[in-house]
Amino acid sequence: MAKCGDCGPGYKTPLDAMKGPREEIVYLPCIYRNTGVKKPDYLATVDVNPKSATYCKVIHRLPMPNVNDELHHSGWNACSSCFGDTTKKRNRLILPSLISSRIYIIDTGTNPRAPRHHKAIEPVELYWKCNLANPHTSHCLGTGEIMISTMGDPSGNGKGGFVLLDGETFEVKGNWERGSKTPAFGYDFWYQPRHNVLMSSEWGVPKCLANGFNPADLEKGCYGGNINVWDWTTHELIQTIDVGKNSIPLETRFLHNPDAAEGFIGCALSSKVYRFYKTENGTWAAEKVIEVPNKKVKGWLLPDMPGLITDILISLDDRFLYFSNWIHGDIRQYDITNTRKPKLVGQVFIGGSIVKGGPVTVTEDVELSCQPDSFVIQGKRVHGGPQMIQLSLDGKRLYVSTSLYSGWDKQFYPDMVKEGSVMLQIDVDTQKGGLKVNDRFFVDFGKEPDGPALAHEIRYPGGDNTSDIWV
Repeated sequence: MAKCGDCGPGYKTPLDAMKGPREEIVYLPCIYRNTGVKKPDYLATVDVNPKSATYCKVIHRLPMPNVNDELHHSGWNACSSCFGDTTKKRNRLILPSLISSRIYIIDTGTNPRAPRHHKAIEPVELYWKCNLANPHTSHCLGTGEIMISTMGDPSGNGKGGFVLLDGETFEVKGNWERGSKTPAFGYDFWYQPRHNVLMSSEWGVPKCLANGFNPADLEKGCYGGNINVWDWTTHELIQTIDVGKNSIPLETRFLHNPDAAEGFIGCALSSKVYRFYKTENGTWAAEKVIEVPNKKVKGWLLPDMPGLITDILISLDDRFLYFSNWIHGDIRQYDITNTRKPKLVGQVFIGGSIVKGGPVTVTEDVELSCQPDSFVIQGKRVHGGPQMIQLSLDGKRLYVSTSLYSGWDKQFYPDMVKEGSVMLQIDVDTQKGGLKVNDRFFVDFGKEPDGPALAHEIRYPGGDNTSDIWV
């Protein structure tokens, strides 16, 4: 944790955070929905301290009280947005369930290596008080409240709203958004009070994507293509930026410098990264700065295979941008010293759908001369592709998990569902750029006591690149 016992949680600045202690444990939600295992999802604690006797081992498992929740992303009750408030502690992990719409509050403060349940918020609380469902991203606010984006309404239709929780009692307070305008879709969000703005993104209609991806749903309007701009003070939707019909803009990242009026968003289906920025007249705009070309293929769902950019993040010094191509199977590192012209400086393949010997044949590829080899580590072939990523505070280690979402995992990577997902570590060259898989680090969730599990997002107890916001 930060050495600021008299300052409140987190770090004063992003650069201060880079000097924080090395991560020793991480938390990952592990999912059993769609795997055939009739067990509750659980929160896994993994030892990532190379000096530990339990290095790369799951040292604790906290099962949820219910089955088929579909744990997904998580957040904290307090982060660097509360720095300076000595009454706040980062000691509760907020764990929304994407399918059941439950929200679990996990006590990580009493014993960080063995978290325990603190409270559960039942779906009916979201339904009655907010007319919202399918909670996704959780961020703490400088006010001490907790804000969670949602993807739908109680009937499974798309609806991009926000739930507010009291930061002490964890009671549902109501909706954050105001006014008559509500986006048709929701997913991720990031706020920047110094520019009076919140940006949110769009995945799709929950009842359409719940059990897999059907290309026919694209023409039915089931998937999003906008960046939504909100007034931070009035909580009203003030602008919509079109980044392409059915492009599916997902993870939303402002630069960490709280004075910066720009950031990046990754679009899954179009495989493009957009830079969003504040214009001279005070409105917001977006420009495409990276595009991963589709590959012409045979033996796949579509004749054109997208990279499917599913997660992106920015190093705390705002120098490097990373993202994962879940379908193509690679992770990329870009130097963003010039934010308008990102420069590719690192790339590594970890599985994916175009490996040699698989069912897919690449017939045309403007990037690769041949299909990559299947990825094997410590004797195990990795099925699936790189998905959730998390960077160490110092920027030297990039952790990767391979599960996207159980319904899509089952459709695109059935062997991963049968054998379990994995977590890997990639060593990062922070000087000139460059990525290399660490062969000594391997967490195999195929060997879990109750059967192979699908591990998703990665969190550090002391805060990380994607949960802390500076205000």
